[in-house]
Amino acid sequence: MLSTLFIVLVSLAGILLRPFGLREAWPAMAGAVALVVCGLLPLPEALRAAGQGWDVYLFLAGMMLLAELAALEGVFDWAACLVARAARGSSLRLFCYVYVLAVFITAFLSNDATAVVFTPAVAAMARAAGVGAKMPYLLICAFVANAASFVLPIANPANLVVYGAAMPDLWQWLRLFALPSAAAILGTFLLLWASQAGALRQPLAVPARQTLQTSGRLTLAGLGVMAALLLVASALGWHLGPPTFAAGVLTSALVLARGKKSPWPVLRGVSWSVLPLVAGLFVMLGALDRLGLADALSREVARFGPFQLGAALAVLCNLVNNLPAGLLAGHVLAAAAPHIKAAALIAVDLGPNLSISGSLATILWLTALRRHGEHISAWGFLRLGLVIMPPALVFALYALRFAV
Repeated sequence: MLSTLFIVLVSLAGILLRPFGLREAWPAMAGAVALVVCGLLPLPEALRAAGQGWDVYLFLAGMMLLAELAALEGVFDWAACLVARAARGSSLRLFCYVYVLAVFITAFLSNDATAVVFTPAVAAMARAAGVGAKMPYLLICAFVANAASFVLPIANPANLVVYGAAMPDLWQWLRLFALPSAAAILGTFLLLWASQAGALRQPLAVPARQTLQTSGRLTLAGLGVMAALLLVASALGWHLGPPTFAAGVLTSALVLARGKKSPWPVLRGVSWSVLPLVAGLFVMLGALDRLGLADALSREVARFGPFQLGAALAVLCNLVNNLPAGLLAGHVLAAAAPHIKAAALIAVDLGPNLSISGSLATILWLTALRRHGEHISAWGFLRLGLVIMPPALVFALYALRFAV
């Protein structure tokens, strides 16, 4: 038991700390391999545990393909330019518009798309509008990526992880999460705006109009088709991975074939390492499951109310990242009451807004930020997260009381 816990904890520490600049996938896969090599998890069980994530892998692969294609075809830059022009030189208006667009992208394309693709678009938009202090607008991408990630089941891969095969259909989901989502989004907006108000007073330039080429319009249509397919699949209670993957592959093939373009730029731009990262987490959870940890924790958690559970899971997400926390919560709360499981999902999605290591989306946002010459320290993000996340989490959990 101690050997399993040691390997899992060392692997999670490697994912968070990234020694020698390693990608997060390497410590995750190293932990999974070590568990098998040391005889702590038989190979057939490890393969079975990794296979449980097939829906998540397809979802992520399709979403990342289409998001990267949209970035290369200028779809997000075009949308950001429209928003900047609509702001008509007002910093506060631009802040509001960027926030709304980030909510929309998160809800319909996932929080990873907001972090990875929309962040560079916002940086480009800020440059075009002559923004001096870009950080208030860039912070929107990080905080909304988590705050709006339970508007729809498709908004966050962690939603698939927490619910698994027991994912509620779209109407059940909206009944449970519409009010908490509104509370989290509005609360996060007000707190983020209040913390950044001093930098939102400068007049801005109105950037020149951009046009979207035919390939960009086809990609935009593909994004619309994907969103529609996912809404239909969610409403019918189907798995979300296959339609997402199919839409991503088919749209990419159509756009690239029509433009006679090589697929390599798209394939190179996708963060494929996310897939072995998630697989490694599934394997490590399988090892913990073999120890009976889920059963032990389920007995303890049975005494928790929604607020206690939400607070505990929010802290756990920032210690070990929300993907492993979500995997563990999904196992422990498999037979829990709907409102308890809903509180857990809210904490897994919203809780990571406390620290830069809380979610994969925030880690990816930080990477995109550095590519554009911007920087925020872990302590600086934590100070802001302490102001924004706990009240937003309380608002969302309180709103849940009226939804069940």
